[in-house]
Amino acid sequence: MLGIIMAESALEPVPRSLWSHPAVSKHARLLGKGPGQTLLDRSYHHSAMLRLDEAGKRGRPDIVHLCLLSALGTPLNSADLLQMLVHTREDKVISFSPETRLPRNYDRFVGLIEQLYRLGEVPDSGKPLLRIQEETLPHLTSRLGSSSVVALSRAGAESTVKEVVKSIVDEDTPIILVGGFPTGRFAPDTLRLANDVFSVDPETLDAWVVVARLVYEYERAIGLPEKRWGAVSR
Repeated sequence: MLGIIMAESALEPVPRSLWSHPAVSKHARLLGKGPGQTLLDRSYHHSAMLRLDEAGKRGRPDIVHLCLLSALGTPLNSADLLQMLVHTREDKVISFSPETRLPRNYDRFVGLIEQLYRLGEVPDSGKPLLRIQEETLPHLTSRLGSSSVVALSRAGAESTVKEVVKSIVDEDTPIILVGGFPTGRFAPDTLRLANDVFSVDPETLDAWVVVARLVYEYERAIGLPEKRWGAVSR
């Protein structure tokens, strides 16, 4: 099974310090919600975010949305061979059932995550498909008990997605950390969790592109396409 953690993701409710800002209060009124019940989003809250620490790494729920769509609809996830997790900069961790089918529409996705923050689980009755809990990244990687943790960063050794997957495919539940933020780099404490750090392209790639390529290369490495057709590898 492959574990992918979207680490330090730019996904969070609007911080209390910004609730009174005009850009925040106006957007919340349009949604019919309180400011603290909405997600921080640079598209709507840019002027308010100028006062935030590390503003460049925050307010991009769309990155998480696109990464999840790239991963959760794949054959790897359908075969229950993918564990996709979202870790946020405020140390929240979101987990997903393999049966989860996320909204393709961004606004509906945001509404779902806002509901998740309020309730802790979605749906709140029956078997939950999404769950959110307080957990640090070191605790999460330790709990998963992986024999190999790899971080993808421009600060890492030059490699390719194919070679990265090749290096971990024989490990028990390998974990790959992918940045869930738009600019900047992983915190030093995050990089210290990794056994290896790789850069997979000379240019900065969008996180959802990296996630899609990781999943596909892992599927190829374990022969999943052929197995799904019940055929011998050609």
